[in-house]
Amino acid sequence: MIPRIHKQGSSTRGLLNYLYGKGAREEHVDPHLVASFDFLMAPDPGRDPSATKEDLQRLLDQPLHLLDADQRPDRHVWHCSVRAAATDRVLSDEEWGDIARRIVAATGIDSGGTDDAGCRWAAVRHADDHIHIIATLVREDGRRPDHHRSGQRAQAAARLIETDYDLHRVTPGDGTAAKRPTSAERHKAERRGRDSTAREELREAVRGASAGAASMDEFFDRLAADGLLIRKRIAPSGDLLGYKVALPDDRNKDDEPVFYAGSTLAPDLSLPRIRERWSPHAEAVSEGEPELVQLALPPVTHPAFARRRAAAATWQALLIIDHSDDGIAAAQIAAAGEVLDALAKTSAAHTHAELRRAALVFERASRSHVRAVRGHDRALRQAAHDLVHSGPALGRGEDGATTAMVIDMAIFLAIAAANWHAKRHHHQQTAAAQQTAEHLRAAYQAAAAHPIAALRQRGQRLAPRICKQQADLLRKALPELAERIQAEPGWPALVATLTDARQAGHDPAALLADAARRRELGSADSISDVLVWRLRRSAHLPAAPETPATPTRDGRRTPTTTPTKPPAARAANRSSRRP
Repeated sequence: MIPRIHKQGSSTRGLLNYLYGKGAREEHVDPHLVASFDFLMAPDPGRDPSATKEDLQRLLDQPLHLLDADQRPDRHVWHCSVRAAATDRVLSDEEWGDIARRIVAATGIDSGGTDDAGCRWAAVRHADDHIHIIATLVREDGRRPDHHRSGQRAQAAARLIETDYDLHRVTPGDGTAAKRPTSAERHKAERRGRDSTAREELREAVRGASAGAASMDEFFDRLAADGLLIRKRIAPSGDLLGYKVALPDDRNKDDEPVFYAGSTLAPDLSLPRIRERWSPHAEAVSEGEPELVQLALPPVTHPAFARRRAAAATWQALLIIDHSDDGIAAAQIAAAGEVLDALAKTSAAHTHAELRRAALVFERASRSHVRAVRGHDRALRQAAHDLVHSGPALGRGEDGATTAMVIDMAIFLAIAAANWHAKRHHHQQTAAAQQTAEHLRAAYQAAAAHPIAALRQRGQRLAPRICKQQADLLRKALPELAERIQAEPGWPALVATLTDARQAGHDPAALLADAARRRELGSADSISDVLVWRLRRSAHLPAAPETPATPTRDGRRTPTTTPTKPPAARAANRSSRRP
């Protein structure tokens, strides 16, 4: 159940006209009172033919007119809508009336029976799933009500109402969520035939433009390239004080663009918060904190290079989240959102929808009351920058396989973010991170289908003696998981990867042990898939080998380019932690 406190108004009659009217799309059906300050003795212009909206207005505003003109508040109309979830049962008028009384008591509009000096209010129902409460912000004794933080107080009351009425439980928030679109914005989007409101489209566009941006100039260039209108607020000194953006085709009644300030789109999109992202004031790496080592990468196509870098940075971020203080971990989670934004922006068609959903959902998980200590997140932000500048991936070959690789790492990062938030009782962020992991799993299935299938085929063509060698190696390195891994469909792909690693001069046993030690594997849907990508990344093996490079069952070799060990492979295989 979602209560929403609307902006205070100055016209009781104007709001009553809306509540008892037909609605913008004639969606208001049978508008009528379900509760009022005087226990439904108020005139109901919806069902009482002798009552008018003017009668109800005069009754509600009577305390206002008892005051001298100079003492009357300019905006005296309080308006709260209360909406049930789509999955909830249809509540009766009596139930909605009780809910209205509990909301006005919790918010300080009504005294709740403690005295007779509350505000005058009425609750109108004109649909099955919600009511509107209108009140005059002057008490019977002429004083103003104490309705400070009425939004938070209404939300707290709604959580209790959900339990008492066995309704859908809404995850409690903490005040850091982005502002929801208004009903007027939603109706406007529907009239234009759009799935999203202008506010939501702009929020997504600004987040995408800020992902990995290295300067304000680059940020504004990206906004302009996306076709957004930009209005900057400049001080007399020439300093930039703020910015607003608008969609070219989103106009008001005067045919002027409707601009939104960054801070009204989301708290972390204000100018000061965006500037923090490239702030150079990072503290020195503290003792015991994982230090990111930039590994040399083999020459690959540029989108694939960017995705390998993103996979490496994501891997390191997992370690930092687990072993750093809250501010540094929060920065990693926020920067992970930038990587997802950039990945969605440059994804191939068959992964775009799920990656976009993952990025949109993770936006909620990237922000909490824990203030991010920027600077420690440079690797992830650089990865986001590289993804954007590398251009869109084709979704096949090496860049398609490295997309699967980075998504696989991102799944674990989303799970780590969910666990981090859960320990701090960040309920909405936890739910968002968990939902992100589900979207990423769906994107992974689309991205990994072809490269994993190719690796499986290679593994199935290997000589039996090689398969036995790799099985013995697995049992020694991961005895608790060996049986489960060998039963997975992806086991032949892991056999092929272990064989490639040995031929490239690596120690497969050491690679396996390192891959398992860095992060738990039990929660993975396919442990063999996870190990394939971890090993191919850490050993710098091609993510999508062209043809089999190992002996087949008849003992002959097929022509191929054998994976070569990059110059920095030995250094890359060393632990990224300080000795």
